[in-house]
Amino acid sequence: MIIVMKFDASKEEISNILKEVRKFGFKSNLSRGKEKTIIGLIGNVAAVSTDHFQLFSGVENVLRVSKPFKLASREFSPEKSVVRVNRVSLGGNDVIVMAGPCAVESREQILETALKVKEAGATILRGGAFKPRTSPYSFQGLKEKGLEILAEAKEKTGLSIVTEVMTPEHVPLVGEVADILQIGTRNMQNYALLEAAGKYNKPVLLKRGMMATLEEFLMAAEYILSNGNSNVILCERGIRTFETYTRNTLDLAAVPLLKELSHLPVCVDPSHATGLRSLIAPVSKAAVAVGTDALLIEVHPHPEKALSDGAQSLNLEEFSKFMEELRPVAVAIKRRI
Repeated sequence: MIIVMKFDASKEEISNILKEVRKFGFKSNLSRGKEKTIIGLIGNVAAVSTDHFQLFSGVENVLRVSKPFKLASREFSPEKSVVRVNRVSLGGNDVIVMAGPCAVESREQILETALKVKEAGATILRGGAFKPRTSPYSFQGLKEKGLEILAEAKEKTGLSIVTEVMTPEHVPLVGEVADILQIGTRNMQNYALLEAAGKYNKPVLLKRGMMATLEEFLMAAEYILSNGNSNVILCERGIRTFETYTRNTLDLAAVPLLKELSHLPVCVDPSHATGLRSLIAPVSKAAVAVGTDALLIEVHPHPEKALSDGAQSLNLEEFSKFMEELRPVAVAIKRRI
């Protein structure tokens, strides 16, 4: 259920509604837009009549949200959300590029990459300190040492950091360095992790599960939102199909569809979607054309020596050229990179 307040509703009128919501034992989510203030009721509200809240002063309308993903839906917030990360805004007019290696391997690797991707126009540095891998024998990341290296890169370049968190216990540890907590495809339905990220005051980049429907994806986001964290970025990274020529199958239609269904910003990860360096640029151009708010690009100084995902990583020179080619596409749809 959502309660739409009148344009000129006073703080006292809004406060009265919030007090009444608490009397029923429900949580509330307050969304202040340019034109309207909306209060979302969280909990099993089936037994509560919409007429009860309609009688309160300052209320314009009371509606039941038809979508199962209540707080993520456009019904709850008709205006698109903008997630602010330091000086960067995701969901605004700029298409944000997050770039860096799949895994933090060394101090030299990260500092060199950070300086070059910033020079080329990226504003957020990506890099995995903790790496979930299919094989237990593959490189698992430098863990705490990797976080220290990312912190140094952040200090030297001013770039914000996005890095993966794998367990609820690691949320505060990773959150000390990361500006954005990444939840990977394998953890999209790790509900304990989603709840922990929802209670932590850092934006979350939520990757779509490799076999998840869009509704399942948005319901995972709902776990984060319902625990108090409204700063969620949805990341389409390809789904598993019968196709074997690419690593995954990128669902480009998901980008505009997610933006119809939800107010949350949408990101595309063409590196994991394709698994092929040669496809990153054309797929990224297509993603920008259909409305992505951000791109997550794997970049490594020496992809042929990478300990993880070298085949889908651009080298530093290729990334610079990639950024140059991408800008005209953004301009064509009246956006910027």
